[in-house]
Amino acid sequence: MTCIIVEDQPPAQRILKKYIEDIGSLQLKATFADAIQAMDYLKSEQVDLIFLDINLPKISGIDWLKTMPQLPPVILTTAYQDYALESYEFDVVDYLLKPFSFQRFVKAVSKVPSNEVGKEKGKVDGPHEERKEIFIKSGYEHIKVRVDDILYIKSDADYSEIYLEGKKLLTSEPLRKWLENLDQRQFTRIHKSFIINTRKVVKVTGNQVYLVNKEVIPIGRAYKDDFTERFLG
Repeated sequence: MTCIIVEDQPPAQRILKKYIEDIGSLQLKATFADAIQAMDYLKSEQVDLIFLDINLPKISGIDWLKTMPQLPPVILTTAYQDYALESYEFDVVDYLLKPFSFQRFVKAVSKVPSNEVGKEKGKVDGPHEERKEIFIKSGYEHIKVRVDDILYIKSDADYSEIYLEGKKLLTSEPLRKWLENLDQRQFTRIHKSFIINTRKVVKVTGNQVYLVNKEVIPIGRAYKDDFTERFLG
């Protein structure tokens, strides 16, 4: 899911960039300090989601929403709670009150309608489209793998290790790429270094997930609430 940030404060930009990187399923296309710059960008580019601050120079986030009714889904970010009721008149996805946690950020992103993902021209496969088989580039080979056979994916520096029942494949694709390409109803990130196939989970105990092959995967603190809400709630 592609996104842009419209935020004039560098500290707030850094937090959003960090959260976007950590969530894995988002790809940041650009960052803008005001809505005018963002408006010009969107004349020629398409994105799936906008993180929009309300208090911006030149034109506020609310005024931009008033003048641009056909914007992609918007998640508002602000330090002022007073704007909450007014913002929902514009059918925004969510309203994040600064400072917000990573868990709250993940919850907001999960509200983006699935039919908004993959609207870019020519895009066929999206993170919500279930695929039975995929080709994994490992070394000089492209190996066809049944998606259901994937147990988990582990980050290894600039590479990813794909663990199947009985074998492992090493690929140069980063972890976030797999979240973009696999069905997020089946695959989820539970740690900064791990994506699991939820169909392979046999039990969850504390901060650990037990898979059918008896391997144990840790649940990162930043991912626990989202995993619990989505799959155990």
